[in-house]
Amino acid sequence: MKEYEVAIIGGGPAGMIAGIAASKHSKSVIILEKTDSLGKKLLLTGGGRCNITNNSPIKEHLKLTNTKNFLKHSFYSFSNKDLLEIFEIKDLQFVEEKYKRIFPKTNDVTSILNILTDYLNESNVNINLNYMVKNIVKNDEYFIINNSIKSKTVILATGGITYPQTGSTGDGYKIAKSFNHDVSALKHGLVPLIVKDKDLNNLSGISFKDIKISYAKHYSTKEILISHFGLSGPGILDISNKIIEDIDYDILKNNNANFKDIFIKIDFLPEINKDKLNENFIREIPLNGKIKIKNYLKKYFPNKFIDFYLKKINVNGNITMSNLNKNDKKNIMNNIKEFPIEINGIFKDLSKITIGGIAIDEINPKTMESKKIKGLFFAGELLEPISISGGYNLQIAFSTGHLAGESIINYL
Repeated sequence: MKEYEVAIIGGGPAGMIAGIAASKHSKSVIILEKTDSLGKKLLLTGGGRCNITNNSPIKEHLKLTNTKNFLKHSFYSFSNKDLLEIFEIKDLQFVEEKYKRIFPKTNDVTSILNILTDYLNESNVNINLNYMVKNIVKNDEYFIINNSIKSKTVILATGGITYPQTGSTGDGYKIAKSFNHDVSALKHGLVPLIVKDKDLNNLSGISFKDIKISYAKHYSTKEILISHFGLSGPGILDISNKIIEDIDYDILKNNNANFKDIFIKIDFLPEINKDKLNENFIREIPLNGKIKIKNYLKKYFPNKFIDFYLKKINVNGNITMSNLNKNDKKNIMNNIKEFPIEINGIFKDLSKITIGGIAIDEINPKTMESKKIKGLFFAGELLEPISISGGYNLQIAFSTGHLAGESIINYL
């Protein structure tokens, strides 16, 4: 039976950074990865470009998570600046894009994966691919893995339930439960939304930037994209988490499960209030009296969207500005600020993160160690913490993974 000081289950971002951190204190570290390569889900992030983190201050990162107090120590122990530094040492440069998103200057996620792999190789971290962990038991001072490996410590970093083709099939939750850890309800987060209106689906490819998407008391001001099934884009993904929290998730037996009375509202011009918009519109009517309303609206909408918009608010697009009645004017302006869209479901297959996971009240936030089993640590998407899109969730994985890797020093 092979013996190690640190066994890391899962070779994603959290597992790899845990291995790098642990190797500073131990030369007996192994990563056990069930697929044929490390970082399979990482390769899918940012459309293959890898939005590795967000350049917002750590206070902003914490404010946007659902578990601020739990993540505080890990974020300050290994911040977004610390993360970028380990790549910059290897001469990889980064660029900041809209919403403070950080990407490698190469625009290629393999630049990130290659450097992480280099660090693991340089530190002589053992990597065992195509290794499925079926069971782990604690025997005296050691963890016994599949009756073939024993280790003083174990770091679970197996990921959640999103993109199962990359190896994230919920194995870590089963292992955690075998050690009597509680797992909160698992749901798909940061997920595109299916809409009820098929006419909207026919506008696939149209996007809107910097518009406000509202649901109940929640909102996001980012880009949205109309797709063949509904709505996607950063703004939609962010608001989807709030919708998921409210619905009876058990009804989602498939992608087309019907929601009841779930609406989002779109503000196409969030930079101007309704009163000012109305004032501008009234002032421009005599100046553009002979212009058809469908042509006037080109200043606000893409051409292909205008006919759909006017049909939904029941306004004839061929009416000239001077012939609009009071109700038409009200409909046009009100819906620019509050255009309702009924949501009919979620597109699980494109979910970015897992909502729910290992209950954090059973984990020491200063070490990521289990409060129930000494020497057992957790990191990454396996845990309950989540955030919005834009590099924030990868930072959670890297910060918690790094802290778990550093904390094994207490057992060496």
